Amino acid sequence: MADMKNFGIPKRRSACLVIIDVQERFRPAIFDFGRTANNIRKLAEAFRVLGIPIIITEQNPEKLGKTIPQITNELGEFKPVAKMHFSCCGEKEFVKALRKTKAKDVILCGLETHVCVLRTALDLMKSGRNVYLVCDAVSSRKAMDSEVAIKRLVHSGVFLTTVESIIFQLIDKAGTEEFRKIFAIVI
Repeated sequence: MADMKNFGIPKRRSACLVIIDVQERFRPAIFDFGRTANNIRKLAEAFRVLGIPIIITEQNPEKLGKTIPQITNELGEFKPVAKMHFSCCGEKEFVKALRKTKAKDVILCGLETHVCVLRTALDLMKSGRNVYLVCDAVSSRKAMDSEVAIKRLVHSGVFLTTVESIIFQLIDKAGTEEFRKIFAIVI
């Protein structure tokens, strides 16, 4: 269960963004793919500015392709975690990458909400982490599958958020150079 003592406020120094399986092969099949991908791009760009670790996964990349350029162009040098398990936590490389971040607060976005995102969120919670689901940065092939998965995650104790909300919670104050950079990204 989520750590309710933190009232759902992630701590920047212990946060990590996980971008799950935003790959080319999914583009024509995913409900509202363009909006979802654009929101994930904003998250990636903002987290890079904030210096918060980002982990990217790719489900069976030989068959489903690589992460879309719209996102990878924002990250510079990175090494995605290839996976076959639906839960990212089923992959040793993911577990190792997550452990390296020392993240207690894990922010999730990506595809598909009712499969890989859902299972990853539940497994992260079982491991004692606070999980934040960025609702406007997840999707599935069918809108209803995504909606039901989000409801299930709420009942499991995942904190729901949006792109702008999570970013502004992590920067905490306006009027700084960092705020100006972030503002330009989200607006």
